[in-house]
Amino acid sequence: MDLDKKFVKVECGNLHYDKLILSVGVRPDYFGNDNWRKKAPPLKTLEDALKIRRKILNVFERAESEMLHPCEENPLNFVIIGGGPTGIELSGALAELSKYTLKNEFRKISPERAKIYLIEAGKTILPGFPEKLINAAEKSLDKLGVSIKTNSLVTNIEDNKVEIKSNGAPEFIESKVVLWAAGVKANFGNNILSSNNNVKFDRKGRVLVNKDLTIPNYNDVYVIGDFASLVDENNKPLPGTAPVAMQQGVYAAKHIKQNASAEFKYFNKGSLAVIGRNAAVADFGSFQISGFFAWVLWVFVHIGYLVGFKNKFLVMVKWAWNYLTRKNSARIIFKMNNDIN
Repeated sequence: MDLDKKFVKVECGNLHYDKLILSVGVRPDYFGNDNWRKKAPPLKTLEDALKIRRKILNVFERAESEMLHPCEENPLNFVIIGGGPTGIELSGALAELSKYTLKNEFRKISPERAKIYLIEAGKTILPGFPEKLINAAEKSLDKLGVSIKTNSLVTNIEDNKVEIKSNGAPEFIESKVVLWAAGVKANFGNNILSSNNNVKFDRKGRVLVNKDLTIPNYNDVYVIGDFASLVDENNKPLPGTAPVAMQQGVYAAKHIKQNASAEFKYFNKGSLAVIGRNAAVADFGSFQISGFFAWVLWVFVHIGYLVGFKNKFLVMVKWAWNYLTRKNSARIIFKMNNDIN
């Protein structure tokens, strides 16, 4: 990318621009341990989700086929690293899968005996949420049988176990499925923007932008979404969530079309995190709710953002059926290209 000559180099040649909007997103951050990715896949793309589903279902299937005697049942442990919204959603989904969806579907093993461990390096899960909602989330996870380990730093991940330091003491958790939900970093960073153009980055590789989302010294280049680093009026970094990116996209389009000079201001519509059936937390600043009503709100918010009436209707019907039957319609195991596990 050449900001001075105003073109982007792609496979088919150079694309010249008058205005440029960059929104390349983020990727999982393994904090210098990129070799962990094969053993602890993230949940960022549809392909990631399919791989995770296959790994989880395969563990139950193999446990059933390999068990010789009911008294020799091996522990079915699952480890989720990262106690943010993605981590608690994965934990809740896994717990409900083992306790309800797969119950009575095997002859030898008892899926409901599976243990789910949620590992968080910080003091609490859901950092940034009010203490009231954190406590509500912990109670909901505890009700599902999820073991929460805070102040626990992951030091190593192997094929069949995870090594952590829990409050400074070493500990090992046996597990054949480890999922990563602990952090993200810029998708490209210095690979597409050079510091030679006086472009500055934060420690996560995101671009430090002006209040109008442009790069300093380049008012024709906008950076939005997770790739942009910007603080609000209270000097707090804007979260890397979809609502922020959507509002920035609308702002950048209007700014280009109208050539306006107003600063971008993020309107916080609130934060939602789902835990499981009838369990979620919602933070709207002065207004906070948890439990069933927060879960209903989460359902309608997600359906509302889907594109097209047909999609909204079909998803609503499918979710309603799943809610009434506690059964997911498809549990197909298949292998993807370049997938070795």
